[in-house]
Amino acid sequence: MAQARRVPRPPAPSPALVCAVAWAWPGAGHLLLGRRSTGLILLAALPLMFVIGLSLEGRLFPFDPGQRLVLLMALADLGIGMPYLAAAALGLGEGRVVAPTYEYGNTFLLVAGLLNLLVVLDAGDIARGRK
Repeated sequence: MAQARRVPRPPAPSPALVCAVAWAWPGAGHLLLGRRSTGLILLAALPLMFVIGLSLEGRLFPFDPGQRLVLLMALADLGIGMPYLAAAALGLGEGRVVAPTYEYGNTFLLVAGLLNLLVVLDAGDIARGRK
């Protein structure tokens, strides 16, 4: 009887690296872990939500420690990673309060960032072998 050969697995990336990559670009942590379908879906869906939020004239909230709720919203926006940094560097996300879609845009931006933070936690759990 022939014995099946075991193919050695490449070493698993560290959970800290996976979390950093997952935060920097949505879905990249899952791709790094070999979860292609999940990674590609997240890679498409979360940045698309962010772009939709910007196109609906949503606001990227500033980091203002004097206004606690604004600070929390800025942290939620930052949760999307590099798309946030790129948009902020390009001066996007000024928001127009009088636009009828302003609140919808804010919601898309905030939810995209918060969902990516959940994706980071999921990728970290997978990297640690908890899932």
